[in-house]
Formats: sequence, C-alpha cells, structure tokens
Amino acid sequence: MKALLLENIHPAAVDRLQRAGVEVDLRSASMSEDELVEALPGIDLLGIRSNTTITPRVLDSAPDLLAIGCFCIGTNQVDLEAAAQRTVAVFNAPYSNTRSVVELVIGEIIVLARRLVEKTTKMHDGTWDKSAAGSHEIRGRTLGIVGYGNIGSQLSVVAEAVGLRVIFFDVTDRLAHGNARRMGSLEELLAEADVVSLHVDGRPGNAGFFGAEHFALMKPRSLFINAARGMVVDTESLREHILSGHIAGAALDVFPIEPKAQGDPFQSPLRGLDNVILTPHVGGSTQEAQEEIGHFVAGKLASYVHEASTALSVNLPAVQAPPASGVFRLAHLHENVPGVLAEINRVLAEVEANVLAQSLATRGEQGYVVTDVSAPLDQAAVDRLRAMPHTLRMRHLSA
Repeated sequence: MKALLLENIHPAAVDRLQRAGVEVDLRSASMSEDELVEALPGIDLLGIRSNTTITPRVLDSAPDLLAIGCFCIGTNQVDLEAAAQRTVAVFNAPYSNTRSVVELVIGEIIVLARRLVEKTTKMHDGTWDKSAAGSHEIRGRTLGIVGYGNIGSQLSVVAEAVGLRVIFFDVTDRLAHGNARRMGSLEELLAEADVVSLHVDGRPGNAGFFGAEHFALMKPRSLFINAARGMVVDTESLREHILSGHIAGAALDVFPIEPKAQGDPFQSPLRGLDNVILTPHVGGSTQEAQEEIGHFVAGKLASYVHEASTALSVNLPAVQAPPASGVFRLAHLHENVPGVLAEINRVLAEVEANVLAQSLATRGEQGYVVTDVSAPLDQAAVDRLRAMPHTLRMRHLSA
C-alpha cells in the first residue's frame, strides 16, 4: 500500500499509516490538477487538506486509489459524487479542530473590539497612542452566529462564558446551547448582532452567501468574522463597508483564492485596512488540533484498508466493521438494487463458506456489505463475486 500526503499533514498521520504497513510519501504543498494526474497512478491512499481539489479527471487518473482522507473539516474540495461513482471512499475530521477554530474566533472578537491591531501597529512604528477611543469590552454585547453546527454551537458556549449574549440562525433546526436564542431569519440576526460570525459549510449553494445587502443590514459599527469558507463572502463589498465606517472591523481566516504553498504571494482587497485581521487559514492549525486530525483521519484510512470499515465516510454507505482478527472478510460495494445480498449468500453457500457475521448499509445508489467467513475463499469464488452484474468493487481481506 502506498499513500501520498499533501499540504504539511501532521507527522502523526505518517506514523499511524506506517504502523498499518503503508508506505508514505509526505509533501509540504498542495498539487494542481495536472500534478495530481501525474502523481496518483500507483497510489492507494491520498491525504489532502483544504487547498487541493479532487476533480473527476483526477479520479480517472488514479485507478489504484481506494480512499481519500481530508485532514480538515470540509470536503467541498472533493467531488464526492464522482468519488463514490469510482468507489473511492472519502473521510474527514468533522470534530477534531472545532475547539481551535472557536478559540481563534473568541480571540479575534476581543482584538477587534479593543482595536488592538492598530494599537500594536502604531507601537511598532514608534507611536504611543494611549487612548480608549473606539475600544470596547465584549461583555454584554451580542454575538450573532450564522450556522450552528459543530463549531457554531461550541462557539456559543464559550462566548457565553466570557460574557457575550448569543443569538444564532441556521436553516436546519438546532438545539440552542445555554441561553442562546434562535432567530427566525438571517435578517433578524443581522439587525441585532454587534458581532456576526459565519460558520456555514462549503456546499456550492453557499457561494456568495454573504454580500452587500447583508453588510448593509448589519448594525452600524458592528464587527464581522469569517472562519468558514472563503467563497461565501463578497470581500469587495466588505471592503466598501469598512471604508465607509459602517463595519468597524473584520477578521477573515479564509479567502476565495488562497495561495498553494508556504511563501506564495497573497492578494486581497482587504489588505491594508484599519482594524482588519487577516490570517492564512489557520483556524484549525494548532499543534493539538493537527495532531488529533492526523491520528483520526489516518486511523479511518487504516481501518478502511485493513478492516473494510466505512464508518464516518462522507460518500459511501457506512458500515462499522469490527476488527477483522481471525476471520476472512469480504467487502462488497455494489449497485443498490434488490437481490444482491441474496446472490452473495448464494455464492457463499455453494462453496460451503461458513458466514460468521454480515453487515449491510445503503446510501443512495450504492450498497455495501461486509461479510466475515471462517476460512478463505478459493479464487474461483472470489472471481464469481467480482463478476456479479451489480458489483462495483470487491475486496477480499485475509485473516
């Protein structure tokens, strides 16, 4: 087994995969589509973060690819449907860096409210500006959270602990944490919030989600934070509202176009503006979070390789397979049509295979069944299972 890990994935992932018997090639930068097409033949596992895009063309160039690990929360950089159609499992880390992002946002709220960016800039320039003008406590102010998923809801809890009032809006029904109040519309939230923090996902429908009309609805002299996805915010409109004074400050960790590698030039219409914090997509980039993500995603890849487990896969049917110790395991991905499971069991019965356990799950147009047998199948039986009309991928794991 060979794995290619891109974008400075934590060494914990390398260690985990190597202990699983995988040969690992670790790279510091992302790859373009053309570079991936050239690099992926012969690669079984691919590890990426948010700056590498996996297209159908990339997947077509990787006939050996079993799985992709997104060492981050988001998976919008991967064409999940195309990966599923090509029987490539995709895993991510939906929880591992939640706390790191929350702490960054809380820190940014305080820094923006106190206007510490311009204070420290003046100090570095040799100017002593001891003034309280424009500087505020965050206690008692209202934080509006747009998107109340894993990060938004944990931000809600921590924000209340430091004295912020919390309101939130989400298109999905979510349980409010603590004293947070759900708002009936985004417009209601914008009218009441002193700070607006975005935590929506990167689905295509969210492109341009927050634009000029939304900034205009925000309270005068309010603050804006985006640690979600770069493409959801119209940065030109944000620049105009900061220059007009309507928005008192902003912090952005994500951008519509981000450099591919360390040291590459960065361009944004927000550069050079007062009381604007720009960080290079480091919301989840703490040592603790990256180590946890490395362990978690690499563990999912190793479990898929050796145990055929698809638990927490974002694109294939989810089967939580137990450790495969002492059994011979068949992992059969197939079209989700009636009769496939019966046909598999018919083949096993005809070769007198003793079935010890069997788990089936379906997702959309695909089904996935993991079957444990007490003895290895002969090659003829394996070939029959692979040749079934609705088989998409069949793997035979030894004990």
